[in-house]
Amino acid sequence: MTKIQMTVNGQSFPASLNNSAAAQALLHQLPVTLVMEDLNGNEKYIYLDEKLATNSVAFGSVSAGDLMLFGNNCLVLFYKSFATDYSYTSLGSISEVSGLVEAVGTGQAEVTIERAE
Repeated sequence: MTKIQMTVNGQSFPASLNNSAAAQALLHQLPVTLVMEDLNGNEKYIYLDEKLATNSVAFGSVSAGDLMLFGNNCLVLFYKSFATDYSYTSLGSISEVSGLVEAVGTGQAEVTIERAE
């Protein structure tokens, strides 16, 4: 696991990336600031320019703070937990999600991902 920092609309959250090929490819792109769109009132997403390696798994549910890859280039940050039939490649997660729902707000969210110091 690699410690990272995610800043969502100005509020910082400690997080980590796992050791998957996709997560490590994302790590090499850091720091990055993304404007993510809202979907279904439970996730923010953005299509990346670069395709990442996939290892999609049907988890059955996602948790608030999960950072996943949908397909090979759609980065998704979940801010609410829910059951799902979709398959994702796990990249990592925010370790303390308190205040995440408020930080993402409605509509677009500016998300900066960088290595933790």
